[in-house]
Amino acid sequence: QVQLVESGGGLVQSGGSLRLSCAASGRSFSNYGLGWFRQAPGKERNFVAAINWNGGRTDYADSVKGRFTISRDNAKNTVYLQMNSLKPEDTAAYYCAIPRRTYYYGGVSSNEYALWGQGTQVTVSS
Repeated sequence: QVQLVESGGGLVQSGGSLRLSCAASGRSFSNYGLGWFRQAPGKERNFVAAINWNGGRTDYADSVKGRFTISRDNAKNTVYLQMNSLKPEDTAAYYCAIPRRTYYYGGVSSNEYALWGQGTQVTVSS
């Protein structure tokens, strides 16, 4: 059974950068699309970025466009979220997720994703 594990979170000052990783254990996820979502305390889980199975399509939330970049290295079975110019409002737990079906692009809706990681905390201080 595949499991997703996020890493790379931490505490950073405003304007700083972090790179999150989402790695799969148990099997390859190179033929799955993947999405990143985030959830701040007391708030709903929101879409951040998505990528299709081969990296040929990406989408971003308006709030992160131009600052965040999603990419994948299928040889390493890992998807990355490079976060630059971080702001305090980026503070949240970040989750990666994959859809139920292979080659399916989950897009912006969390309902399209079936398997989630445990999350990694990102805290941006002002």
